[in-house]
Amino acid sequence: MKVFLRTKGFWIGFALMLVGLFALTVLPVVFGGGATKVAAVGGQAVDALRDKGFEVREVTDRAAAEELVRAEEVEAAVVSDGGVRVVALTDEPDEVLAALATAPPVDLLEPAEVNSGRRSAVIFVFALVFFMFGMGGAAIAQSTVTEKQTRIVEILVSTIPVRALLAGKIIGHTLLMLGQLLVLALAAPIALRLGDQGQLLAVVAPALGWFVPFLLFGFVLLAAMWAVTGSMVSRQEDLGSSMGLVVLLVMGPYFAVSFFSDNAAVLATLSYIPFSAAVAMPVRMFTGQAQAWEALLSLGLLACSVVVVVLLAARLYEGSLMRTGGKVALAKAWARQD
Repeated sequence: MKVFLRTKGFWIGFALMLVGLFALTVLPVVFGGGATKVAAVGGQAVDALRDKGFEVREVTDRAAAEELVRAEEVEAAVVSDGGVRVVALTDEPDEVLAALATAPPVDLLEPAEVNSGRRSAVIFVFALVFFMFGMGGAAIAQSTVTEKQTRIVEILVSTIPVRALLAGKIIGHTLLMLGQLLVLALAAPIALRLGDQGQLLAVVAPALGWFVPFLLFGFVLLAAMWAVTGSMVSRQEDLGSSMGLVVLLVMGPYFAVSFFSDNAAVLATLSYIPFSAAVAMPVRMFTGQAQAWEALLSLGLLACSVVVVVLLAARLYEGSLMRTGGKVALAKAWARQD
């Protein structure tokens, strides 16, 4: 942990995560543009357009309105000429026309607590956080290879058991992940309020409560696999050839949940698969598609999977850590304990 806390890469990566969090919530407000400017004749039209969120400039007659449109000081003008008419310069002002159109009333039988845009944003954030922390576990593999390459591992295993060394790596990196997650959790309410998304916080908070334990177990699952990945090779140059499976298990949930977020059946299946449950089940809890007992069942399955994978990883790690000279086959790493 001390080594990683001293590295610039760790702090730069964490700073980028914080900047990304604020950018995701604040930039849409900053660059979203102000209200559409419209000229209007008559108090009734002025009030109606203001109620729709437009910035309205009240003028006395059509000639004044057309002058503002030609000067491009407003995007359109709403005038009365035996009826309501819209004046624009070159193209039809779709936003103004949509605001003036009369839509039939809609009765929602099961109104959603959040709109589709916010729902997509939250799903994206959950998947992205899992992806970033999951890929951050590659540092475990890199540190393991460095220890093998520099022979430091021979000193380490002469003083502590190999399994204790593996446990230390997993626990240390998990604590670092939890520390970063805690800071992000404290910064998220500030970012949401700056981005005028305070209402979303109340809706997301329960799902965040589920996301943290799922992310914790999911990270431990991947951390054990990253450690084994690093122990299978002796040089940094060979690490890329052994980390393909873990990268796939990190990227798979990210893309699967993002692509199938609207498919309830697929999302339900993903929420019970250990490697994708860390993202899929919190998303289902956020969208109201799962009950609490389903989340507890999924979390239990994930915890059991963590125990099994860590035990398997410990055996492979112990069997491959002291082997040098090239990539270690899984069969050799496993057979050494027999």
